[in-house]
Amino acid sequence: MTADPVSAYVHIPFCRRRCFYCDFPISVLGNQRRGETSMTVDSYVELLCEEIATTPAGPLPLQTVFFGGGTPSLLSVSQLEKILAQLDQRFGIRAGAEISMEMDPATFSLKHLQGYLAAGINRISLGGQALDDTTLEACGRFHRVADVYQAVEWLHQLTMANWSLDLISGLPHQTLDDWQAGLSKATALEPHHLSIYDLTVEPQTVFAQRYQPGDAPLPTDEQTAQMYRLTQAYLTAQGYEHYEVSNYAQPGHQCQHNLTYWRNQPYYGFGLGATSYTQQQRVSRPRTLTSYRQWVQGFQAAGGLHHEPATPPTEQLLDRLMVGLRLQEGIPGEELRALCPPATWALLQAALQPHIQSGLVVIEGDAWLTLGRLHLSDPEGFLFSNGVLADCFRALDQGGDRA
Repeated sequence: MTADPVSAYVHIPFCRRRCFYCDFPISVLGNQRRGETSMTVDSYVELLCEEIATTPAGPLPLQTVFFGGGTPSLLSVSQLEKILAQLDQRFGIRAGAEISMEMDPATFSLKHLQGYLAAGINRISLGGQALDDTTLEACGRFHRVADVYQAVEWLHQLTMANWSLDLISGLPHQTLDDWQAGLSKATALEPHHLSIYDLTVEPQTVFAQRYQPGDAPLPTDEQTAQMYRLTQAYLTAQGYEHYEVSNYAQPGHQCQHNLTYWRNQPYYGFGLGATSYTQQQRVSRPRTLTSYRQWVQGFQAAGGLHHEPATPPTEQLLDRLMVGLRLQEGIPGEELRALCPPATWALLQAALQPHIQSGLVVIEGDAWLTLGRLHLSDPEGFLFSNGVLADCFRALDQGGDRA
C-alpha cells in the first residue's frame, strides 16, 4: 500500500437547496446565486486554498482529485481554476490524473462545462438521482428530468470520455416496475459508470420527519432487496462490471479516486466537513462555515500539524474490512493476515465461518488466505454485507483486542 497520499478530496458545500434525504455538510445559496455572484463562495474558496497551502506535501504528485459536495458545479470556472492551481502548486498533479467533479443538472451551462473541462476536469459525476419528475419533486430536488437530458446532450456534444450517473433506489412511492423503467432510461443515456445508492433515512432530514424506514410510502426491505438484485442482473447484462457494492462501470471506467477509499489507502481531504487519512490519522473538519474557518486558523497556527492519535491496530483491521469488502475484488489474503495477530485471526475466522458456509463470503485460494482473496458474493453477499461486518466487529470487540 502506498504510504504517501496521491489522492485529494475537495469539498464544495454549496447547494441551491437541501434535498429531503440529505444530511451532508452544506450551505444553501438559493435558486439564483452561484460562484460568480456569491461573496460567500468566493470567501470559502480563499479559505480552502489557505488550508491546501498549509498542508505538508508528500513526495508524490496527485493521481486523483475529486470535487464533491454539495454542488461543485456552482463554482465559477475561475474559482475551480484557482483551487486546481493551488493543489498543483502545493502537491503537483500528475499528467493524466483523474480529476472528477460532481455536477447537478440545471446548475451549469454549456459554457460552464466547457470551462471546467478546459481547466482540467476529465471525469463528471452527474447527480440525476431519478428519471421522473414526480420522484424528483418528492425528493426536494432542484432539477427536473429535462435538465438531465440537456446535461447529457452537452456531455455527448463535448465527447466526454468518462462520466457517471447517480441514481437512488428505495424512494417514496417507488415500485419495482418504476425502478426497472428508470434503469432502462439510464442505460439509454450511455453513461460509462453508474452509482446506485439505496435510500437511507438519516436523522434530522425532511424524510426522517415524514417517514419511518420500511413504512409506506417507502418500499419495504424486501422490495428494496429486489431492486438491488434487479439492478445487478440488468446492469451486468448490459456490460457493466459490478465492481463495488453501489457502483457499476464499463471496462476501464472504475472511479480511481473512490478506489483509494475502498482500498483503505491514504488521501488528503480539504474543506468543510471533509475527512483526511494521512500518517495513519483520520482527521475530520468541522461541518459549519464559521467553525471550519476557526479550524483553518488553528491549523495554520500549528504549522500544518494535526494533533490526532494514530489509528489503533484493530481499528485499522476493522476499517480495512469495512471498506475492502465493499469491493468485488475484496481484500488480498496476505494483507489481511498482516493486520491480524494470531488471536485476532482466530476470532475473525470464527466470525466468518458461518457466512462462508452460507455463500455470502467467498475465499479464493487456499483454505485460509495464504495467497488468495476474501470477498463477498454478488449480489447476496453485498446485499447482506452489514450482517457480515457486524459479526466480525462483534467478535473482535468481544475479544478485547482493541489497542
